[in-house]
Amino acid sequence: MIPWRKLLLLIAGLVVADAPARAAEFYTEDLRIPMAEAGPQGLEAFLVRPAGTKRYPLALLSHGSPRSFDDRATMSAHRYYGIALEYARRGFAALILMRRGYGTSPGGRVDSVGGCAKAAYLPAAAVAVADLRAAIDAMARRADVTTTGMIAAGHSAGGLATVALTAQAPAGLAAAISFAGGRGSRDDDDVCNPDGLVQAFAAFGKTSRVPMLWVYATNDSYFGPDLARRLHDGFRAGGGNATFIAAPPFGDDGHYLYSVASRPQWTPYVDMFLRERGLLGRDILSPPDPLPPPRQLNEAARTEFARYLASMLPHKAFAVSPNGGYGWRSGHITADEARRDSLAACMKWSPTCTLYAIDDRLAEPAPATSTDQSARAR
Repeated sequence: MIPWRKLLLLIAGLVVADAPARAAEFYTEDLRIPMAEAGPQGLEAFLVRPAGTKRYPLALLSHGSPRSFDDRATMSAHRYYGIALEYARRGFAALILMRRGYGTSPGGRVDSVGGCAKAAYLPAAAVAVADLRAAIDAMARRADVTTTGMIAAGHSAGGLATVALTAQAPAGLAAAISFAGGRGSRDDDDVCNPDGLVQAFAAFGKTSRVPMLWVYATNDSYFGPDLARRLHDGFRAGGGNATFIAAPPFGDDGHYLYSVASRPQWTPYVDMFLRERGLLGRDILSPPDPLPPPRQLNEAARTEFARYLASMLPHKAFAVSPNGGYGWRSGHITADEARRDSLAACMKWSPTCTLYAIDDRLAEPAPATSTDQSARAR
């Protein structure tokens, strides 16, 4: 286990090396995707795209499924902001869709695979595909998104959903990416009805002709190397077009290779795949230099500001007082809520707090430096 102090320094280093892009360069929007089966509430979604005025090709991003059903309610489209940002940097309008039964999208257990011994993956995949198609239909009606030349990408159960989508490929789907694609893992190296999972991928391969990239780390605890190869072999036997990459081990569990912290490991796979198909422009939007820390913060508080920068959960805000006190909050639905709560956190230590940063941009010029360098914990 990495000591906490070392972990904070590592986070700070990651921020300096590859800070998140500023809000001025990217446009974000919370959405509800209309779908009759989801009722009047629709499906939770979050859009991230470059801030230009043209129409950007859609990158439809699909999440995984936690082993515990109760954890589904805690999921949020905002938590995938860092992943979506990577596609937006590459010129896509990245839409994170929460399928039925996840986050605030209604649906309960509509995508259940049933009992473990006879887990049925095809009906569950059909539910996921219906949700993805609803999102595509909604995006096709927007003036800032085009579904021509669109891509789809998913992780774990989202990878399975993406593969299933290619088997019923909507018009305009040019390529698809699956990271650690699968379903039914109930414990490490323990997958419900693995033969049934292989058969499902083989069934998808019979009609899927969209070029795909499949990436599995060799130390994936959900879908190990042997099963991953069986899934690929079954898919290819039916005619499916998938390039398979056995990625080197990642951390303690390669199932989480597709994450914000490991961008240097997985983005080259994506870039090569997209570039070979003419789906990636020459220029990738580079994140600007990170925001400078408020001048009145001491060393320990600057490390805390690095944690703020590293947080990939919009919306967020950082407030600071003249004497070096501070407070910050992230993961709020609106920027106004983040402003309010970060100011309240800071004012526990000082009545003279002001906003320093909102999301990844400066809120206003930093307050004057104080001789009092005492910082307060978040």
